[in-house]
Amino acid sequence: MFPYLIRDYNSNLEDVIQFTGVTILLLGFSNFIWAPISSSFGRRPVFIVSQLVCLASHVLRAKATTYGSFMGACVLNGIGAGPSETLQPQVIADIYFLHDRGRWNTLYWVVYMGSLMIAPVIAGPMADHVGWQNFWWLNVALTAASIVYAFFGFPETRWIRSQPTQDAVTIEVAEETLNQTRTADMDPYLGKGTPSKQQWYLFQRNSSPLKTIWFDLWTPWKLFGFPIVVFASFVVSWSCSNFLILNLTQSQVFAAPPYNMSSQSIGFTNLAVLVGALIGLVTAGPFSDWVSARATARNNGIREPEMRLPAMIPFVIIMVFGNIITAIGYQNHWSWPIIVVLGYASAGIQVAALPSIASTYAIDCYKPVTGPLMVAITVNKNVWGYGMGKFITPWTIQAGSVKVSLLWPKPHADANSFIPAFMTNMALTVFFCACGAIFYFYGKTFRRWTRNSAVHNL
Repeated sequence: MFPYLIRDYNSNLEDVIQFTGVTILLLGFSNFIWAPISSSFGRRPVFIVSQLVCLASHVLRAKATTYGSFMGACVLNGIGAGPSETLQPQVIADIYFLHDRGRWNTLYWVVYMGSLMIAPVIAGPMADHVGWQNFWWLNVALTAASIVYAFFGFPETRWIRSQPTQDAVTIEVAEETLNQTRTADMDPYLGKGTPSKQQWYLFQRNSSPLKTIWFDLWTPWKLFGFPIVVFASFVVSWSCSNFLILNLTQSQVFAAPPYNMSSQSIGFTNLAVLVGALIGLVTAGPFSDWVSARATARNNGIREPEMRLPAMIPFVIIMVFGNIITAIGYQNHWSWPIIVVLGYASAGIQVAALPSIASTYAIDCYKPVTGPLMVAITVNKNVWGYGMGKFITPWTIQAGSVKVSLLWPKPHADANSFIPAFMTNMALTVFFCACGAIFYFYGKTFRRWTRNSAVHNL
């Protein structure tokens, strides 16, 4: 779609990529609004209202006639789409137990990132045949359907109930009966009643909303001081950047000689990333849960959050392989099937696996603050994502100019160099993933440092 936006807004690639960068930046920081509301009034109202904001932004994008109006729609879209990165992990933590959380978080990451992969596949042909505006009208229809589904099919998952305490029991009874009685007394809802109609309210009542909102506003900043959260944030950030860099450079590479691809053909290259993500879906979640289960069995049935970290190793290797293939392939104009099938598919596998494993590890450690934790991770990820969108095009051009000036005294046709950008991104991903070894051996010590934090008492 980028070539059509460049043409219609009389702009250039660097400026058009800012549409993506600004959306990414606001998508992260808008969660400082959405996450406190979610904790105070429930997941359901945030889901519905944010979808309404997205609906309005899609209409504005479809009707935008100037660069500024399209950018304004991107700003609104970034605000409305914020919960897409924080709400679902909260819902997963609300309703799934520890041993299942890995596979469901992987499914979330695949569906979320998969939507970013499939969008160019649809947008490219639509831009070629019916106009890029109609892609946004399609988004209007899909978002409207999502709102209807959310209203009638998405109940509230945040549920706070009192847990009555009981004085010590002195009557001597059989141990089995005593255990059953205590269980029933401590959880009066166990095996009783029917689903509450309250879960379908538009919002949940909160006796102290300002206190909850204030807590969720400052908790993400506090979590940046927790080593485990910092580790997860940077693993997620740079793993996702390995996918983003493909999204931002594919038009720059494949629309130019010797490929000369149309928008439709460029869009179809993202199918390889999607296939890779599906491979990551069926391997990463079950594999990380299996690794944790095996380690738990060896540890006399005691599970530690760090036990899932070794599952990152094969996916880091795949990430390195994919970056090398893509960078060298771009630079030397390799046949596009090699770049797409091997490089793009590897990017899809790793982006489905590494973020889910790292974020699940952090959630296992600090489950009571899943929402603020995901805000911290998302803000960190999207700040780097904005930087990638801001600088990737001039970076590749400038690196190419340096290469050309060193090798050829006269201007040369190939004035882009992708290896420095890709290798820098790859090296940072490897570095932060390698820090997982530190957390595997000393993660429990880091958790002990924060054992008295108020985040454990929510």
